[in-house]
Amino acid sequence: MSLFITCPVADVERATAFYTALGWSLNTEMSGEQVSCFAIGAEQYVMLGSREMYAGVGGVEELIGGPGTPSKVTVSFDLGSQEAVDELVDRAGAAGGRIGDTDDYPFMYQRQFDDPDGYHYSPFWMKPAAEPAG
Repeated sequence: MSLFITCPVADVERATAFYTALGWSLNTEMSGEQVSCFAIGAEQYVMLGSREMYAGVGGVEELIGGPGTPSKVTVSFDLGSQEAVDELVDRAGAAGGRIGDTDDYPFMYQRQFDDPDGYHYSPFWMKPAAEPAG
């Protein structure tokens, strides 16, 4: 199954620069002047469409928010290490994203960031199971 998360953005060029700075791969075959498509995992994509393009798909004008509108969804995904989580969030901050909380649970390490259009991401790393006390 393929997953596409479509997000209306104020400026496709700015959004493309931000997601490129995260290190995610631009899929040029599914991108154009009004939309950029980034592969974030195997068969998983974030589509960044202009507000005009987004509003023209399925009559969703009333759903288009902006940076001041709280995100209605959190996009969470696992990475291979705590360092990988930190590196991604650091790149997001350097590219103009808003950095949120860090949660360090016994079973999981998780951080938060918002892109310039207010979309909320929560990359995490699941810690290996603790060895039983012997």
